[in-house]
Amino acid sequence: MHTRTQMAGQILACCLLAAASTFGSSQASAPAKPAVGAAIPPAQIYGKLLSQLESEFVSAAEAMPEDKYNFSPSTGEFKGVRTFGQQVKHVAESNYYFFGGPNYSEAEDKVKTDVIEKLTSKADIVKALKDSFVLAHGFVDSITPENAFVNTEHGTRAGMAAFGMAHFMDHYGQMVVYLRMNGIIPPASRGAM
Repeated sequence: MHTRTQMAGQILACCLLAAASTFGSSQASAPAKPAVGAAIPPAQIYGKLLSQLESEFVSAAEAMPEDKYNFSPSTGEFKGVRTFGQQVKHVAESNYYFFGGPNYSEAEDKVKTDVIEKLTSKADIVKALKDSFVLAHGFVDSITPENAFVNTEHGTRAGMAAFGMAHFMDHYGQMVVYLRMNGIIPPASRGAM
């Protein structure tokens, strides 16, 4: 009897060890890389890129203290430039244009822009920004091989998505300067050296 109990325990231990090593190795391995020549859906490509760029942009918006949201450079050739907060609001507003899709309405956009323009607190501005990225993700998730390059009233879906991302990263570059002028290293640049 004692031998059967020991044997059953050893078998159980081996099974648990095998299961644990299989589970651990599957958790540690990276997702399989698509094979060379494999077709990758446009929504997947645009979605991954949008997520990466959104992370950099939102983290920069969150890094600036609220009392610096009205900051704009004053030395050098900076007359008339947007404040930090205005940069963030401008991107939130513009995302509705770039990622509004074929049903984009200038009248609805005007209402959304007016609402965003009136925001003054950092929390409200960042929330508007994040809401605009929810719309952006919905838009890029709808891009298919069949509709990516079909012209709409506002351009192709693929073109608008690319232009939208380029647009907000242009403003990201300006915001990085503002952050650094205030002694803040942008989160995406921390530990990069």
